[in-house]
Order: sequence, then structure tokens, then C-alpha cells
Amino acid sequence: MEKIKLLRQKKKQIIEGAGADVFKKVFTDKGMLTPRERISRLLDPDTFFELDMLATHHCGEFGMDKKKIPAEAVITGFGKINGRNVCVYSQDFSALGGTYGEMHGKKICALMDTASEAGVPVIGICHSGGLRLHETLGPMEMFGQLFRRNAIYSGVVPQISIIFGVVAGGQAYSPGLTDFILMTKASSIYIAGPAFVKAQTGREISDQELGGAKMHAKVSGLVDILRDTEEEILKEARKLVDYLPLNCNESPVFKESSDDPDRHAEILDGLAPELSYKPFDMQEVINPIFDDQQFFELKADYAKNMITGFARLAGNVVGLVANQSKYLGGVIDIKAAEKAARFVRFCDAFNIPIITFQDSPAYLIGKEMEHGGMIYKGAKLLHAYAEATVPKITVIIRKAYAGAYIAMGSQYIGADLVYAWPGAEISSVAPNTAAGILFKKEMAAASGEEDIKALYQNYYEKYIEPSRAASLRHINDIIEPNETRPVLIKSLGLLKNKKQTRPARKHGNIPL
Repeated sequence: MEKIKLLRQKKKQIIEGAGADVFKKVFTDKGMLTPRERISRLLDPDTFFELDMLATHHCGEFGMDKKKIPAEAVITGFGKINGRNVCVYSQDFSALGGTYGEMHGKKICALMDTASEAGVPVIGICHSGGLRLHETLGPMEMFGQLFRRNAIYSGVVPQISIIFGVVAGGQAYSPGLTDFILMTKASSIYIAGPAFVKAQTGREISDQELGGAKMHAKVSGLVDILRDTEEEILKEARKLVDYLPLNCNESPVFKESSDDPDRHAEILDGLAPELSYKPFDMQEVINPIFDDQQFFELKADYAKNMITGFARLAGNVVGLVANQSKYLGGVIDIKAAEKAARFVRFCDAFNIPIITFQDSPAYLIGKEMEHGGMIYKGAKLLHAYAEATVPKITVIIRKAYAGAYIAMGSQYIGADLVYAWPGAEISSVAPNTAAGILFKKEMAAASGEEDIKALYQNYYEKYIEPSRAASLRHINDIIEPNETRPVLIKSLGLLKNKKQTRPARKHGNIPL
């Protein structure tokens, strides 16, 4: 039939896009995949179904009436990742720079509406020069519509942004409103590119210095996962989706594990140094505890004094927050507080239990922190833990002092169960500081160093060791390090059907 033949021909032309020569120049020669290759690598084989392929722009100004833009510079549709449905779009930089026009925006917004109604994640593969200037106000409206959807579907379905190449201008704000951002090391994202910066400020700056992936991974904290190649990023995106539920009304997928739930990790005994001021690697605690010793870390290069990521316990997904004494002694600074708070809120929104490993001496103090807004930025962590209603289990590995003790999943802030290792130190301030103040007179009258040492030791044994906190029911038990895994698994089993209500309200007002 002639109409079928014409339809096939038209769709073939759209799929071929700008053509092999242009694809080679724009993508292949730069070590990039084409927009459709990106989708095919992300999704299970032969599961992608394209939507709105035939949508076209309707702009007749600035010569646009003579321009044909294949698929409106963005491929939209749905498919599967490990058998579960997701919606996905992939911008085409070879088609007018992947610019965001009115119909381009309508395609993405319609896909997001579909994802929300179907209750599935939406993944955006972003590669765009920003606003399509030829269309004046139409794209501006659709930017607003896109940002609105990013906001109202936040906490409804997971939103993931993958950045390849350059993402510039207004298009950069949308990833900032999503849950996770993945980037290749050669990619960059900024609200105004080097040319705009030079025109407005006179300063010359490179793509990478201005908004490169490495900068965003280490300095701004925008990037959750950073890898060398697009293939690696797409594999990581598939792993990430595996840890997430499809929507806020579901739980993450349970996966059978051959790892014995009663496995005791003897390597943990004696791992934390007895001298609590000595740093050690919290990763050595994390890996032996979780299924198959696998931990999916997020924002690994940002605020390294705080660790966040996903893992499994007896096949069930959990979110982990942990202090890392290798960096800044494990203190909580502004960046660490914000990193952990955002992660806790995501876990709570999507029914993922939160495990906390605590080893922090304090919130960081000083002029820089106060001037930077520590009082309200540091309070984000308090708000996040207090607000969360998912199961929350904390293990005090070592130091638990002052505000850091409260903030890192204490019973006071709403943890369901709190355990401590035998070497844990639980105190309102650092033990030596407290003893030095409380026994000031006795120390002044002491006959020698041994007497002073005895005062400190007496205070430590009476007030700092975890047995005191246990006697007051501030913690639920003191456990051997090697039994941490089975204790966590049994505790999660107890809390699996936890129900907790909050006062009726429109929404809270987290300190921003």
C-alpha cells in the first residue's frame, strides 16, 4: 500500500537524521555515541518504542521555514531496563545543536506526564546548546513547563539526567531539578557558556574550567556519577535504576542473594583504631557488611567526609549514610550536611530504608562555616532525618559527639533502632574537653600526670563508653562488629512494615 510505503520512508529519513557524515563529525570522531545509539545501550535490546517521532516545529521566521529538524532534535519514548519500564529522551546535537524549541519542549513534557501517570522513572540524555533563539517566546514557555514538571513530579517518579557533550543555557536548569546526574569526564554543563562569560565579564575561561564534569563532581557537587566513557555511564545508569522503585508507591525490587544473611564479618573486629582520633577508612567497614560486598556510591568525589550510596542487605535495597574520618576527621561541614540531607530525603521519598554508620566528632565550627550559613545549611541534615518515615537504623562505629551525634540518625532525631560497637564514644562534647572542664580543680591539685590520666579514665568509663548510653536506653544494644550484618538484616525484617504518620500539612519548609 502506497501510504504505508510513504510512512516507512518518512520514518526512515527521521531515524537517519542528519546523515552518516554529520554523525561522524558531531559524534563518532569525538568518541561519542549517536542519540539513538545512546538509547539502545541504555535500554534492554529491542524494547524501545518511540513516541512523537513525527512532531515538527512550526516556526517560519529567521529561515526556519526551510529547515527540517529530524524528530525535533529530541528522541522520546519508552523501553525497559532489566525488564522494568522507563521513559527516556535523548537530545540530538546534530539537529540544530539539540536546541530546545517549542515542539522539542512539548515532546519532553508530554513524556514526563506519561511517566508520572504510568508510574515509571524518566531518564533524560541531555546534549543541547540551550534555547532555540529562532522561536523567541515559545521555547521560554516550554522551559517553564519543563521546570514545573521537574518540580511537581519530584518524589513521584525517579528523575535521572545523563549529560553528554555540552548542555548549556536554560537547558542546564532541568538536570539540576532531577534526582541524579551522571556525566562523562569530557562533558560540561553551565547556564552561560564561555562566549557569554567573556561578553559579559571580559574574562576568558574554558568549557571545563567553567562547567566541566570534573569540576561539578568535586566542587559544585552537581554530579552523582562520573566516568570516562558514554558506555560506562550508560552501564552505571542501568545499575542505578536497579536500586530504585518505579515510583513513590512501590518499594525497590528485591533480588535473591546467595550471600548468607547470618554471615559474620570477623574482619570488622579490631578494624576501628582504639584511639578515636586516629582516622581510618569507613569503606573497609561498609564493604564486608552488604550483599556480595557491593556498594554503589554517589557523589564519591564531593564532600568526601560524608559517604552516601545504595547497597543490599539480604536482597533488599537500603540507602547508606556514613562519616568518613579519612577526610576532615569525619566532621560535618556545610557540604557534607547538604550531601547527606539530599540523599536521606530521596530515600524517604521512595521507600528506601536508611542505614547510618556514625563516626563524627562534631559539626565543623569557625568563621568560614558561620559566614557560609552553617546554622541553616547544617540544619538540613537535622530536618531530613527528623522528617523521614522510612525505617532508620544507626550503628555508632566510633565517635558520636555533640550535634553530629544527634544529626547522624540518633534516637533523638527519630531513628528506630540504634546500635553501637564496643569502642564507641558517645558524648555531648569530646571526652577530653568535657573532663578538662569538669575536673579543672582536681587537675590543678593533681600530684602528677598519672593522677590526671586517672581522672580522664574515670570520666571515660563512667560517662563515655556506650554502656552508659545503653543503660539510659539512648541506644538499643552494644554489638560485636562482626555481627553487624545479621543484626541489620534482622532489624530491617522487623521494620519492614513500619507505619508512621505525621501531622497533616501541605509540606514542610526545609531550611534552604
